[in-house]
Amino acid sequence: MEYRNKFVLAPMVRVGTLPFRLLAAQYGADITYGEEIIDHKMLKCERRINELLGSTDFVEKGTNSVVFRTCDEEKDRVVFQIGTSDAVRALIAAQLVCNDVAAIDINMGCPKAFSVSGGMGAALLSKPELIHDILTTLRRNLNTPVTCKIRLLKSPHDTVELARRIEKTGVSALAVHGRKVADRPRDPAKWNEIADVVSALSIPVIANGDVFEYDDFERIKSATGASSVMVARGALWNASIFSPEGKVSYEDVKREYIRKCILWDNDIKSTKHTVKEMIIHYSCLELAEGKAVNKSDSTADLAFRLKMLNPNQVYDVRFDVLSTKYSWGKTEILGWVEVAIEVALKLELFCSAENGVQSNSNKASATTRTSIHHNHK
Repeated sequence: MEYRNKFVLAPMVRVGTLPFRLLAAQYGADITYGEEIIDHKMLKCERRINELLGSTDFVEKGTNSVVFRTCDEEKDRVVFQIGTSDAVRALIAAQLVCNDVAAIDINMGCPKAFSVSGGMGAALLSKPELIHDILTTLRRNLNTPVTCKIRLLKSPHDTVELARRIEKTGVSALAVHGRKVADRPRDPAKWNEIADVVSALSIPVIANGDVFEYDDFERIKSATGASSVMVARGALWNASIFSPEGKVSYEDVKREYIRKCILWDNDIKSTKHTVKEMIIHYSCLELAEGKAVNKSDSTADLAFRLKMLNPNQVYDVRFDVLSTKYSWGKTEILGWVEVAIEVALKLELFCSAENGVQSNSNKASATTRTSIHHNHK
């Protein structure tokens, strides 16, 4: 994994699942971080090959709950981020997934209560010995690159000293979010303090904070001297921020995201959360679109509800993805779309928007997926 001169998708809880990572990569992201997965959760998982989707799934034992899903398409760029407070647990979790990802990252910057209360995330910033233990344990036992992501400490000196200690563990790169634990997203990122870290280290530093336009990639690199740039909210609001050709419309990005969520059977909670974050930035959840998202109970249901608001959306852009994924021609794809719509009609997914949509979403998903599987064969 090369960490210099890269555009990086930041880890984002409930956002950084497979469809969003593929979306960011489609628009130009070189490295894509998955959402933080807690080590305890990963230790309950087993690895399964999902032949229907063409994915590798890490599923909670005894359930069908997918904790982490990836695919060969992203194997050379996806980073698996672990939330941990223990070196042994972190290693066991990393060993389970390391052959299916490009790198392992340890979250040392999340300031949220659920993470800090468990001794994870930003809680590690005050425990340099534990940081050393976790990182050196991973480095000694894995052939996969190991990195970590931190926040700024109370003083620039403290941040630099911690960064130097981290570098000595042998990590491949260090991501630095230019805010302190107490800072809020509205507080400006301190690019000058990231620059202090860059000047003190020889390993690549990934700068993170206040990147909202394509031009900001060069601005933050120039201001900090960082090797690469990581973006979170800017990508969440419009993943085409990574494109040197300029952003495409929010509607196009949203439609492409929903399409990928259907193709990869993304968790509905994750899908709804991500779409709502997009809507909130550009519009309002109280309008028809936001209400449609809130009422949906599956990804297929969400797509149909939004389709009713704009009949030209969703299906008219499926051809290239389905053709690539299943090696189908246009006639076969049109046949699948007809089957999907027929199933939806039979299950009363196309009711009027005013009366709401009554659906049996699980049956719809299973039936349309089976159609794809049999036709592909």
